[in-house]
Amino acid sequence: MSERNQKPLPRVDELNRPYWEAAKRHEFFLRKCRECGHYRYPPGETCPSCLSDKLEWAKASGRGKVYTWTVFHQVYHPAFEKDIPYAVVAVELDEGPRLLTNLVDCEVEAISIGMPVEVVFDDVTEEIALPKFRPISK
Repeated sequence: MSERNQKPLPRVDELNRPYWEAAKRHEFFLRKCRECGHYRYPPGETCPSCLSDKLEWAKASGRGKVYTWTVFHQVYHPAFEKDIPYAVVAVELDEGPRLLTNLVDCEVEAISIGMPVEVVFDDVTEEIALPKFRPISK
């Protein structure tokens, strides 16, 4: 596959490395404040709730609900051409933070606000597994 047709990969750095290492193990971790219990995403050095710098990585449920979404019908990067149309969703995690991700195993016409979802992992390389979400079967 040419470099032009490869999907972009996340930039792993010292701050987010534990997140990506957990994802590689198919575990979903978030930063959590040891002072007030607030979960945050993306990871940062301080708690946005109480401003404490006493943060740790904690296993999260990997569950949430669709907060909002958009469907891409136009190709903005050649590597995504075969995926058109595809949805990018903002998932509000049970722990509180929201993150942008892809919704899989779901037709774009079936997406709805409040739809319960759970994390699944897409092993895109030997080093990177992307957390994506799918609807929870009722």
